[in-house]
Amino acid sequence: MALFTGINVVSIEVPDLEGARRFYGGVLELGEPSYDLAHLGWIEWPFPDKPTGLSVTQVGPDWRPHHNVTVVLDVDDCYRMREVLLAKGVRCDEPVQVPGVVTYCSFYDPFGNRLQMVSA
Repeated sequence: MALFTGINVVSIEVPDLEGARRFYGGVLELGEPSYDLAHLGWIEWPFPDKPTGLSVTQVGPDWRPHHNVTVVLDVDDCYRMREVLLAKGVRCDEPVQVPGVVTYCSFYDPFGNRLQMVSA
């Protein structure tokens, strides 16, 4: 038996909550947050029909992006979604195909955080 039953939320550090709200809520179309606690430095968005959410937490001005942890988001088609994100001005790397396993593509929020999308 596992000690944990799942992932509740994955949190990304950002230096600007308003910019994060525009990017994650608007550009990535996550919509309205389930928790908007700017006074606590925290905004969280749910994923429809999923038990996991994505949040952002505010950090200080000396923060720098790092790629120690990567949030990987499911999409139907990495190639098509890359084109959608590029049209919205999002920086995206080229998709990578692992034959018979997965296709993934890294992209970046306005603060330099790396995220990935994955499709079968």
